[in-house]
Amino acid sequence: MTQHTVEHQHPLSARSSVPRGRLARTALTAGFVLSVIVVVTVPLYGAYAATGTSAGTLETLAKWAPLILLGFGLNLLMSFIAMGIGTVAGVGLGIAQVSQVSWVRRAAWAATEMFRNTPTLILLFMAMFLLPFELRFGDLVIALPPWLKAILGFSLSMMAYVSEIVRGGLQSIPTTQWEAAEALAFTRRDTLRLVIIPQCFKQMLPPWMNVYAIMIMSTPLASILGVHEGLTITRSAISAEGQPELLAPFYLFLLALFFVYSYPISLWTLRLERRYAIKH
Repeated sequence: MTQHTVEHQHPLSARSSVPRGRLARTALTAGFVLSVIVVVTVPLYGAYAATGTSAGTLETLAKWAPLILLGFGLNLLMSFIAMGIGTVAGVGLGIAQVSQVSWVRRAAWAATEMFRNTPTLILLFMAMFLLPFELRFGDLVIALPPWLKAILGFSLSMMAYVSEIVRGGLQSIPTTQWEAAEALAFTRRDTLRLVIIPQCFKQMLPPWMNVYAIMIMSTPLASILGVHEGLTITRSAISAEGQPELLAPFYLFLLALFFVYSYPISLWTLRLERRYAIKH
């Protein structure tokens, strides 16, 4: 007589996943709505706290808001380009860190550690003063404006962080995967491309997004190089108006812009970390 064993799932375990997913979506929506509210109310509160009235301050803020938003757009553009360059270079550097050639591995490790442990501000000054103002190739002249130099400085820092993310992701895959691919006569390049990287990509995505959040928060440092981004334009607007009481609402408005952009990224990162968490 054959005895069949039927496994019953606890009813609470079947129900718990649905509310958890709904709760996550609700939290994301609520967080974004809160961000929108903050971008409106925080400058109002700053204006009221500084002057006791918000009417005149709001008119002044509304006059300068398009320029501040344009400068903030340059912050976003610098973050996109720098993160793109840093990601491409960082992936190559991270793969080099697990190379079988010892001198390649050591050189990649040294470059990663040097740029990862160098303050971003120093990298910006290096890019500003070590790079020429223009490049000449015969009759072709390519200008290197401050914003482009700032992007190159940011890219070095992002390259180092992405390199560490890639190295950690590649080394998180069990060695049995490498051995199995080798037994199937895969080359090392094919093993990385077809076996290893597809498995660790999901684990590398959340820390990559964290690095991008750090990137966008670092872009105001470009104002030191004279780049007309959000912080520079905000400071110029306050100086042009000649009203010290505008300092709080203007800077709070810029802060709210960064918050509205960065907070959803932070929530999305947390969601991906839970979704792609490595289960032992």
